[in-house]
Amino acid sequence: MDFAYRLTLLFSIAAFVGTADAENPGLVVRVTQKGLDYALQEGVIALQQQLSHIQLKDIPGTHNHEIVGKVHYNIFSMNLGNFQLPGFQVSPIPNVGLKLSTSGGFFEVNGRWDVQHSFVHENGTFNIKVGGLGMSVGLNLRNIEHGKPTVSVADCSCHIANVEVHMSGTIGWLVKLFHDAVESKIRQELEDKICPEINDIINSKLSSLLQTLPVETNLDHISALDYSLMGPPSVMANWVDVFLKGEFFYRSHRTAPPFAPPAMSLPPEQDHMVYFAVSDYVFNTALLAYQSARALVLTLTDKMIPKEFGVHLNTNLLERVIPAVSKMYPNMPMKLKISAASTPALNITPGGVTLSPIGNFQAYAILPNSSLAPLFLLEVKTNAFAKAAVNSGKIVGTLENGKVEVSLSHSDVGPFSVSEINMAMNLLVPVILPHINDYLKYGFPLPLIEHIQLSDIVIKTYEHYLLFGANVQYQ
Repeated sequence: MDFAYRLTLLFSIAAFVGTADAENPGLVVRVTQKGLDYALQEGVIALQQQLSHIQLKDIPGTHNHEIVGKVHYNIFSMNLGNFQLPGFQVSPIPNVGLKLSTSGGFFEVNGRWDVQHSFVHENGTFNIKVGGLGMSVGLNLRNIEHGKPTVSVADCSCHIANVEVHMSGTIGWLVKLFHDAVESKIRQELEDKICPEINDIINSKLSSLLQTLPVETNLDHISALDYSLMGPPSVMANWVDVFLKGEFFYRSHRTAPPFAPPAMSLPPEQDHMVYFAVSDYVFNTALLAYQSARALVLTLTDKMIPKEFGVHLNTNLLERVIPAVSKMYPNMPMKLKISAASTPALNITPGGVTLSPIGNFQAYAILPNSSLAPLFLLEVKTNAFAKAAVNSGKIVGTLENGKVEVSLSHSDVGPFSVSEINMAMNLLVPVILPHINDYLKYGFPLPLIEHIQLSDIVIKTYEHYLLFGANVQYQ
């Protein structure tokens, strides 16, 4: 895993969060100091590997020694290794970005030396232990481009505090020559190369990688989810927020929703690495997209009723409450077509999540020739309770039983008592819900980069939004 990919974790541990000046976001993700520290820990491992690839130029030269005269030397085959960057820290800089810094870095330079003077030719190896490597990198997180995040290096500085040289061979004056003529050159070249290396990683590799983050994610052939950034990240003293639209839309015909995202005020919780605030706007745009596609439809037949219910969906089931049905269509199978009469409304409050759909229940008798005979059309209102969870990086949901109220819209079999049908519909709810929950279990993905796993997930409800807290692990 290279440094750019690891450092992307720093900015997109699961996505980006935020709010815009003119419009509220649908989805907010907050990366806390714990999350930044973990991301930095992952990034430093790769940074150490990346800096080890720095190539140092050979250092040829001539030195006039007071005793032996003119000496020609060459320092070559230099390799960096054993990079250690302990105590690396990441600090949010409010309204700007992030500051990465360390003052206790350590690494080694190994290479070979070659010396010629008169007819004498000596060579050997050397090892330089470089300590007190100080680095400071400022990252600007204030820009967006085409709905995607950008990052740039605002400033970078590097300083080496001390150098310790160990050389093979027995030529004592050579050590002094190395200190006088070579050590400062190596020190200067290292200081000059580390910041450009980091600049290149951030400005090219990391920025390019961030541009691969999806702005839109297709959920299926009907809907897609807009994850575009709505504004620059909000950098506070203890966390970073970045702003996502969080809007579902009908792929075949996208139109602006007739409602706006509500304002969300996140609590100052910092127990987890990352928090996702998902407003009811996200769920309601999903319902709008599927309603626009006329996809909020469920057809129920006898084979879909579990055997343990001990009933069959046929006209005999209505013999007591609607006698005319069993007389007109004796012992015939039935079909129920359940559809949303209008776009359902989901509401999130501190007390929980409720869904208030208004549905049409069209009942049919299935004739021997497989054609359908309409029986009646009911309007059904309910307040269902919903639960949300996170499974494999996706928000999934389940509906629980809610009280059903039924009214008769149209009858093809004459008048009948709606009150008894109301009782029957309440008995059917446990049959219908598992089929709806089968769709809800697919859920929709949180905006996570690849290889991120969430753990220790907690879920709370607030006014108009769900808050998911989680720790992350890069795998």
